[in-house]
Amino acid sequence: MNSLTAVSRYHDLLSRPGLASDSWDLLTARMAERNLVFGERPLCTVLRPLFYSPQEWSYLVDRTELILRLFDRLASVMLVNAELRAQIHATPEEEHLLLLDHGYRSTVPTARLDSFFARNEDGSRSLGFVEFNGESPASMAYSGVLSDLFLEMPVMQAFGQRHAVHSLPSRRPALDEFLRVYYEWRGDRGKLPDIAIVDWHGVPTASEFDLFVEYFAEHGITAVICDPEEMEFRNGQLFAAGTPVDFVYKRVLISELLLRYGLNHPIVDALKARTICLVNPFSCKLLHKKASLAVASDERNAHLLTAAERQAVKAHVPWTRTVEERATVDPAGNPIDLLPWASANRDRLVLKPNDEYGGKGVLIGWETEQPEWEAALANAADEPTVVQERVQIAYEEFPAMTANGGVSIDVRLVDSDPFLFRGERVHGCLCRLSSETLLNVTAGGGSIVPVFVIEERDG
Repeated sequence: MNSLTAVSRYHDLLSRPGLASDSWDLLTARMAERNLVFGERPLCTVLRPLFYSPQEWSYLVDRTELILRLFDRLASVMLVNAELRAQIHATPEEEHLLLLDHGYRSTVPTARLDSFFARNEDGSRSLGFVEFNGESPASMAYSGVLSDLFLEMPVMQAFGQRHAVHSLPSRRPALDEFLRVYYEWRGDRGKLPDIAIVDWHGVPTASEFDLFVEYFAEHGITAVICDPEEMEFRNGQLFAAGTPVDFVYKRVLISELLLRYGLNHPIVDALKARTICLVNPFSCKLLHKKASLAVASDERNAHLLTAAERQAVKAHVPWTRTVEERATVDPAGNPIDLLPWASANRDRLVLKPNDEYGGKGVLIGWETEQPEWEAALANAADEPTVVQERVQIAYEEFPAMTANGGVSIDVRLVDSDPFLFRGERVHGCLCRLSSETLLNVTAGGGSIVPVFVIEERDG
């Protein structure tokens, strides 16, 4: 079954009297009850989830897992190869942290590969991974709860009469991975972890922390939410808001922790004393840096990849380079001087700070005037920045309620961001929509929708 045909059928259902408004009223009420907000904005602003056929989802999973295993192996090589590691431009403090022993094998127990998966009407596909979110990937809980709410909507129930709808859970795989690394770190299965979810008070994703606390409690696990300022390490024990903990689910970014405290924070002290299991470990920074995509796609490192991996990188990882004076090759393999070439080809390039998030500092070449582009390239010499080839962006039509109670179906940019576990497996997927080229909910104006795999029912 073509998933785009299913989309048309879904949109047709919304023309039934009252079905759209009843569905929207239920969804907004349920989101309010579960506090599904990003800051003060509702997580979802549209009436339809993202649909994949089994074949489409299988393709996305297969290609993602191939690229994921490559990145996981590159991280292992970077840990022991200082010359290769230098290509990600870690600061001296980051170098100190990422080399600390965290007590288990995985570099990225949980992560996310952010991509555009374009499905064209002629049946062709384009899949481009534009960022590796290796630090604190948000939305594993959001996506699971939002899926549950969508399944309650009248329009989804009507759609389900003709189509089998399969959810893509991510909370349970996340918990399973937390427990796996915790028991590996402990060396036994003697007890459940005492968890601290750590981030700054007032961050826009704070409501997701509550969802995790609730989910952990359903499985007999106690968790406390705390600010980094509310932590203390004394007598060989880490305390979070006064509560003893032995597992830190670190949602605060390493760069922000270092900016505030340097290396002098109780999490660092407890990790060195081997009294906490830290997820994700500081070594996740090896892949979280935008330059990790340059490591994977740079011709200098091709000898580290198998033939199949080189083919997969060429197909799915956009040409990426750290901005610096050097000779390299362009996306077609032709020799170039990087800076003059990047200056002359802004209409096919994006500039990204090596270690920012939420779309901060990203410059879209084809939406930028030449003087601003050249100034940004010049400034990149002082602050590590990557330049990345433009990928095919995915677009789909999504319905939303209008102010007068009607339904408006408009084209949105769509990204598909599979959740990654253990450096080898995909479970679940974040989907974000936007009407702007910079597709990031943090940047404002976006929407999250759940992802379902659908099949037409027999008969």
